[in-house]
Parts: sequence; C-alpha cells; structure tokens
Amino acid sequence: QVQLVESGGGLVQPGGSLRLSCAASFSIYGMGWYRQAPGQQRELVAGITSGGGTNYADSVKGRFTISRDNAKNTVYLRMNSLKPEDTAVYYCYARGYGDQVPSYWGQGTQVTVSS
Repeated sequence: QVQLVESGGGLVQPGGSLRLSCAASFSIYGMGWYRQAPGQQRELVAGITSGGGTNYADSVKGRFTISRDNAKNTVYLRMNSLKPEDTAVYYCYARGYGDQVPSYWGQGTQVTVSS
C-alpha cells in the first residue's frame, strides 16, 4: 500500500505561481496529479513515469511543469500563470507499471486562484 503525502497549494492571485509536492512511501512507476473543481469530474492534469516520460492536459500545457525526484519518491507540479479556472482540489496519484488508471490517491490539496 503506497502512502501519498501532499504539500503546497493555497490561495494565489491570477497570474501567480504555486508548487505542489507529493511524496510516496516507496518507489512506484507512475505519479502525477488530477484535479476536481466543484460540480465537475476529476480530470488528469499531468503525469510522469519513473523514466521521465510526461503527459499534460491541453489546458495546462506551457504553464504547468511536472518533475520527479526518484531518489526521494517525490513528484512536483510547478504551476505558473495561474487562472481562476485552475481553482480545484488537486489530488496526487500513483500507479504501478502496466496499470492504466491510478491505484493510489493522496488526500487532496486546495488550490484557489482569485483576486
């Protein structure tokens, strides 16, 4: 059972930046972030494999950067040029090699973009 501990998030003005972190209790193949806004379905934001392969939602390409420190079993999400529509609860996830969907979830962290 992988434990995921998230940090970061909070309130930021439009155009601002935030960094989310998620530490896993042991090494796992795929990690990343989903988000869920009120009344909407949870959506993939970005993912990264242990080999460094990444994928992003179209809505965040060019603004968000996902990275990973395999030695620390930690994934980061750098969010720049934040918009009000980025407001959501952000959930860290982890999945094993060959799994198509996340197997483990973090507790979620709130990101609010507002002036």
